[in-house]
Amino acid sequence: MSRKKKQRKHPKLTAVQNRVEGFALTVAIWLFRLIPVDVASYVMGAFWRRLAPFNPRHKRALRHLKKAFPGMRRAERELIVRGMWENLGRVAAETFHIDRLLKQDYRFEAVADEITEQVLNGERACLFVSFHSANWELCVQPAVRRGIEITGVYQALRNPEADKALQALRKDLYKGGLLSKSHQTARKILATLKSGGIVAMMGDLRETRGVQVPFFDQMAYATPVPASLARSCNVPIVLGRVVRKKGVHFRIEAQAVEVPVTDDRQADIEVATARIHAIFESWIREHPEQWMWIHKKWAPPGKTSAQKQARRAAAARLEGD
Repeated sequence: MSRKKKQRKHPKLTAVQNRVEGFALTVAIWLFRLIPVDVASYVMGAFWRRLAPFNPRHKRALRHLKKAFPGMRRAERELIVRGMWENLGRVAAETFHIDRLLKQDYRFEAVADEITEQVLNGERACLFVSFHSANWELCVQPAVRRGIEITGVYQALRNPEADKALQALRKDLYKGGLLSKSHQTARKILATLKSGGIVAMMGDLRETRGVQVPFFDQMAYATPVPASLARSCNVPIVLGRVVRKKGVHFRIEAQAVEVPVTDDRQADIEVATARIHAIFESWIREHPEQWMWIHKKWAPPGKTSAQKQARRAAAARLEGD
């Protein structure tokens, strides 16, 4: 029986379960906030590094790493994936302190290009696009500290009570609002960008209905949404990455990407999306242990242009909104 059918059959039981899980998460957040963030991050990272390899996703991450680096020795891949788990453990602990971390400027150093500086100075709108490296939640820290209101896009949790608890921790990051993915969200994002606002979203997620771009010498699924939105609203894309330096200290880098505008809208979107992923790839190669290798990113062999018409229609609908 599907989850939806269970919810329809036992709505009261589902509501109780949601409240219990939400309460448990609230207690966990309270407890973690009693522990200094440096200690919590270190302990959780060490815990995940040792225990996460027993998770089935560990083997998936090793397979994906082998796809990206076929000549790499297995022992080296193992170290990288364990490093990935340590980083994710740290991120889990740091999430409970994220509102505090935003204000601790001594933990951050920022590097930005000219276009990004214009955005940070409030001179132009843009679409912030990041990827799952180090603690990606902190990528907007320089903008937040300059008082810029950012509208964030995220994938809501199935449990609304737990979702509320985590949203409360992120309210200082996204003072322009935090929007869960939906068709109406696309309309709100377009309105925000066209009115001169700032929107932030992730750009490295798998999207089988999107486009395919080269990624580590293979074709990978990629979302066309950032490029489509930026082209439609005539704003630059600012790619951001977070590099974990040591413990709970980070370097945040930003690089602007212009979306081409020609008579072929779909070709423009595909070119920009490929550029985005080329930069992502170069950054991942520098710190492979800090990226989330459990993503099912690559397309199966033979899955190429057969779906292009459907993708173009979907992108046209989004831009038309």
